[in-house]
Order: sequence, then C-alpha cells, then structure tokens
Amino acid sequence: MAVKRRDLIRGGASVAAGLAAGGLPSGPSSAQAPQPPIRWDGEADVVVIGSGASGLSAAIVAREAGSTVIVVEAEKDIGGHAICSGGNVPLGGGTSVQKKYGIADSPDLLFRDLTDWSVVEPNGFADYRYNDREIIRAFADNSAACFEWLLAHGVIFVDKAPDARGGNSVGNSVPREMHAAVMRWPMVQTGQPADPSIQAVLSSGNGLMRPLEAAARKAGVEILLEHRMTAIHRQAPHSGPALGIAVSNDGATRNIRARKAVIIATGGSSGNVNFRRMIDPRLGEEYCGLAGMPWSNQDASGELAAMAIGASLWGLANQAAEFGYSVTKAGYIGCQYGYRNLQWMPGSTVFARARASGLRVADWQNVILVNMLGQRFYDETAEQFTANDYNSIDPYVQGSWRNVKSVTYDPHNFLNAALAGIGDGRNGGGPIWAIFDADAAARAKWDPRPPHVDIDGGFFFSAPTLAELAGKIVMKYQRVPMPPANLEATVARYNSFVESGVDEDFAKPKPLYKIAKPPFYAGWATPVPHDTRAGLRINGKCQVFDMNGEVIPSLYCGGESAGGFSLHGLARAACQGFIAGTNANAEKRRA
Repeated sequence: MAVKRRDLIRGGASVAAGLAAGGLPSGPSSAQAPQPPIRWDGEADVVVIGSGASGLSAAIVAREAGSTVIVVEAEKDIGGHAICSGGNVPLGGGTSVQKKYGIADSPDLLFRDLTDWSVVEPNGFADYRYNDREIIRAFADNSAACFEWLLAHGVIFVDKAPDARGGNSVGNSVPREMHAAVMRWPMVQTGQPADPSIQAVLSSGNGLMRPLEAAARKAGVEILLEHRMTAIHRQAPHSGPALGIAVSNDGATRNIRARKAVIIATGGSSGNVNFRRMIDPRLGEEYCGLAGMPWSNQDASGELAAMAIGASLWGLANQAAEFGYSVTKAGYIGCQYGYRNLQWMPGSTVFARARASGLRVADWQNVILVNMLGQRFYDETAEQFTANDYNSIDPYVQGSWRNVKSVTYDPHNFLNAALAGIGDGRNGGGPIWAIFDADAAARAKWDPRPPHVDIDGGFFFSAPTLAELAGKIVMKYQRVPMPPANLEATVARYNSFVESGVDEDFAKPKPLYKIAKPPFYAGWATPVPHDTRAGLRINGKCQVFDMNGEVIPSLYCGGESAGGFSLHGLARAACQGFIAGTNANAEKRRA
C-alpha cells in the first residue's frame, strides 16, 4: 500500500541511520549486527528520491513495467534543475530524428566519441579521458531508445535537425543536440507560458519535465512533494540491501519501505559548500548563486545518504577538470542568482526567494570587474571554460594524437583569475563586483532599481562617488572592507586606458567607455557553480558500489548524483533514469 501524506504527518518511529557516518567498518561486513526493526509508515516496490529528469524517467519506466512507485521530492514542485534548464538533450546513437536528417550515428560511434582520450580543450584539459567505459557503453546502447521513449511520453522537440547548440562534451563526430519545445507549459522563470508565436521553437526544461510529470501521474506514480529524504535504510550499516528511506515532512520524520529498490536521483552536489570543496577547495560559501536555485538545490543529500551506508564516490576528475559548465561566468549582475542562461522574473513562483532578476550583460565593455580590494584582475570580455561538441575539432579522427594539432593551446581563463583570491592566504576568490556608471546604465538600458537588482540582500550598491560606493559594499561574503582609494585608483587607471585605447594591465580589447558619470554602481558578478559531473560510483545498470568495489543490493543512482560521466545535463540524466528504472523493476520483490 502506498504511503499517504496524512500518514506521514502523524507520529512514528525516528530514523536510526544518520548522515554523519561514512566509510566502511574496520571488521568484516558479515560480522555487522542487523539494524533494529524499522517501523514502516508506507511502502512501494520502487522508491525514487528526486523528481528531476533522472527521477521521473526512472519512476515512469518502473511503474509502466509493473512496479508500484513513490517519488519523494524535497521542493514544492517537481523538476529539479532540469526544469530550469535550456531543454537541450544530446541523445544520439541513431535516433529517428538523426535518421530523418541523414545523420549517420550509432551506439559504437557515440561510445568512441565519449571515451576519446585524444580530445583536449585549449587549456589542456580532456573532456572524455576519465569517463567510466562501462557507464558510457550503457549510455551509448540506450541513448536512441531513451530518445524515442521521451517522444512516446509527450516530449515535443523543436522541429529541426540536431545541432551543437547548448552542448557540453557531447562528442565531436556528428550533431546530437535536440531541444525540448516549451509548448504551452508555463515557464518556471516567469510563471507564464511563452508567447504562442515561439512556443514550438523555444527550448526549455519545462518542455521536458512537464510532459514527464503528466506521464508519471497518468501511469500512477505517487509523487510526494515537500518530502525531504534524510537517510537511506540498509539491512545493516554497511551490508545487505537497501530497504527504504526516511523522509521529513512538515516537522515529522517517517520511513518508506522499498520492496524492490531505492533510486537516488537527487541532482548532484554543487550547492553543498563542504562537499564541493572536497573537489575544488576554491569554491567557498561566496559562490552562493548556484544555477537552478532557488527552485532547487544540489545539496549532495543523495551522495551523503549513500556514503553513510558505505557507498563510494567516482570520477572526481570530471568535476575538477576545467571544461564545460561546472562553473560559469555570471551573465546577470546585481542579483544573487546570476547564471547566464536563467533569469528569474517577478511572475515566477520562486521570485520572492530570488528577490531580483538581475541586469543582463550583453556587452562587457559597459563594466569593469573588481575583486574585494577594488582592483581589476582580468579582461572583462574574456570567456569561461570551453567544451567539446560537434565539429569543435576539425579535422577530427577518433583516438588520433593528431587531434591536438587542431587545438590552439591557451591556458588563460577568466574563471581562474576570478577564483584566485586577494592574496590573504584564504581559499576562495571572494565577491566579484561589476562597477559601472549612469552612462553605462543608459547604454545598456538597465534599470538599477528593484526588482531588477537586489539591494536588500546586499548584492547591489549605488553612491554619488566612487569612494562612497566602496564604503557601502558591506555584506556577508565581503570578508574585507573595500579600500575607497583602491577603487578610485582602479577607475582612474581604466579611464586612462579608454583615452589611450590600450589596456596595459589585462589587454581588454580597446576599452571603450569611461566610468565617470554619477551615480556609480556595484553589482554582484561572482562566478556561478552550475552542474555536477562527479558523484556516486555506479555500473552500467546504475547500481551503486561500496568502498570495497561491491554492488550495494537494491540501490541505484542516475543523473548528476552519479559519477564517471563528463557529459553535461539532461541526456545523461534521462538515459540513466531510463536504465535505473528498468533494472530496479527487475529486482525480486521482498516479502
């Protein structure tokens, strides 16, 4: 019998397993005592944690195959980071759309693309070298089938040939990127449907997730919103199968039994400061504008709960390697959530938490960027990490050492300069501020007032003089006062570069505009953590491994909570959900 919301709110046993445990016991696992009996408040064959692209895909597949399914979601609505995305879905291997447009692809070609050691970025980092071959083989073999499955479950893609738009490490040989059309679904960014004239051509994560939600509910999947998973129950602390989960809802904690399997689809770890700093020590708390927040957080809850019962991490190099969208340059300034491909508008259901939509920067000549000390640190027009996509390397021969000859080596990058800090011996670059004047606001057509900027949250400041502006920059993450003389000197020197036409410090291409007309402004422009490419160790069936290299029975994982796969985004999540749901359903039902 499925768990009911009213049952979860009533009294019941507390959870024995905590998230603080970790690692394996010193003695043999066979010597471990079983867990005390757990009082179950509800049950299903398959319990899925998270309702993003991986979670809902897994839930639908398992339910349609005959299993009863409960999905628990921590937030007030479904979708996770997937629904906030651009809806770009690079599934290939010979899809019907690839065939329609004469694109010759196959599972073998896709596999070789995503395991090609020879592909490197201009900074020398490799997109595919550290991918787990078994995981990639499973993705390649199921990619086309997953695409057709999405079509059959109501996802409508923009009617055009596959391309490379929005792709990150999707393979060089052929185009595979498809785009989920938003259609009539209200967009989470605005709370409203898109203009009818562009609904069939505008790509959005809403166009992927709302059809999957409808398919899940139609199939009979039970979705419990505002139910946060707090622990995964296992037969013994580090042995035996996963038995179910503990959830918290409205102040009460209850236990949901999984008669077949538990699937982790919690969406990654980039929003958990201490977790992400295990991989990159620079990413301190000041990187607080995680892409996808405040709709959903990537809080590492799935990874931590699995590690507490012995699970292993995998493929951390794919997160630390400097390629793709693991961290991005801000695209909107003056707001906390400045991810370049997502703008929160006042009609959104989460706008009260977002607080501002931000000022979109189309031309970085309109601002200078300074660190906490009020000093420039790099060319403002410079870009972020790159990634391999279709035709990025030309000519290209899979696995050939000659591919590197088609790449111009360039180790420099805006993000590394921004994250370098101020030389105070602390990790983390601290806040980055965009400094501009009244003329820049007029040129860019910016309205530097709420709800466009977040004054109350401390992410935007203005003043009649530069010295006063520096003195006003006081907020949680500004760990040192900005010296007014520094900011005045920085702007004066930059203005001299505008006069001479040469940036003698950072080679910004022909600085165009002086910063001279009051009022003066400082807008939050700190880099943004985006997606997760490291997580739990899984195999081709999406089963989770422990630290001894053994499968944890009845525990599965897919999407950004799983490691071993450098591919960015929705295709990895949807396909691994497709695989995990299939295999979880095939588990033997426990009495």
